[in-house]
Amino acid sequence: MNITIILCTYNRCESLAKALTSAAALRVPESIEWEVLVVDNNSRDQTREVVEEFVDRYPGRFRYLSEPQPGKSYALNSGIREAQGTVLAFMDDDVTVEPCWLTNLTATLHSGEWAGAGGRILPGNNFSPPRWLSLTAPRARYALAPLALFDLGEQPGQLTEPPFGTNMAFRKEMFEKHGGFRTDLGPRPGSEIRNEDTEFGARLLAQGKRLRYEPSAVVYHAVSEDRVQKKYYLDWWFDKGRADIRQFGVPHNAWSILGIPLYLFRRVAVWTLRWMATFDPPRRFQNKLTVWAKAGEIVECYRRSPAEMKARNVQS
Repeated sequence: MNITIILCTYNRCESLAKALTSAAALRVPESIEWEVLVVDNNSRDQTREVVEEFVDRYPGRFRYLSEPQPGKSYALNSGIREAQGTVLAFMDDDVTVEPCWLTNLTATLHSGEWAGAGGRILPGNNFSPPRWLSLTAPRARYALAPLALFDLGEQPGQLTEPPFGTNMAFRKEMFEKHGGFRTDLGPRPGSEIRNEDTEFGARLLAQGKRLRYEPSAVVYHAVSEDRVQKKYYLDWWFDKGRADIRQFGVPHNAWSILGIPLYLFRRVAVWTLRWMATFDPPRRFQNKLTVWAKAGEIVECYRRSPAEMKARNVQS
């Protein structure tokens, strides 16, 4: 087996069926053996029935795997352990892929030159951003990241930032050498803290591994109406701030109060002033998102502070 596509899913049987239909239509050279491994992370809908239908319809192409431990990172790591491919590609249950996606994404990974690759993630419908959201502003990542969109243009080359989890691939040996996805990151019931995908890519980049950007590997991520709401963005960036503290920590020599670095309070104050003093709707909202992200960092620092840990021990 040359390639395993790992697709983790949770209670999205309808969009999952569309994702698997697009995967079934992939055009891959006959010399390449490949499979789709669907990891069901405790779904309570008709997920298993949907997957088994594809298993029956395409013998040897699709496999079903159940991972009972709640949390996407547990599902991802379970898929990695069970994957038969030497190259592992990742897609989500709410995307569709172009027929040449897998071939283009993994073409350079069968040698030792590249450790991994990432492709373009484009909106899957006639998406039109509201007036308070700009996809082209200098700080467009504030708009793109919560929609899981990733587009660095049409020129291939070396990545200096990690790709997103719904369109990335790595040689399996990278996980064997550098570990799997961190289980303190990644969405799970009751928590939308993420970063599990970008943390792994950042880990490889920090080790000097080369990751390739392949713009011809395209997936389409449908932008649901509930995602284009200010509350969703504010919640997403608050959780992103918390995830960043889990991933990067804080400087050991930073002055702090109750475990919260003083520079975070300063940054919240500065960005609050910028938010209140800006009248252009997209830039104003981007400044507000920065405030929410820094607030998330403060909350995570407090939750991890020695004072709180001592209080928890006393209560227990």
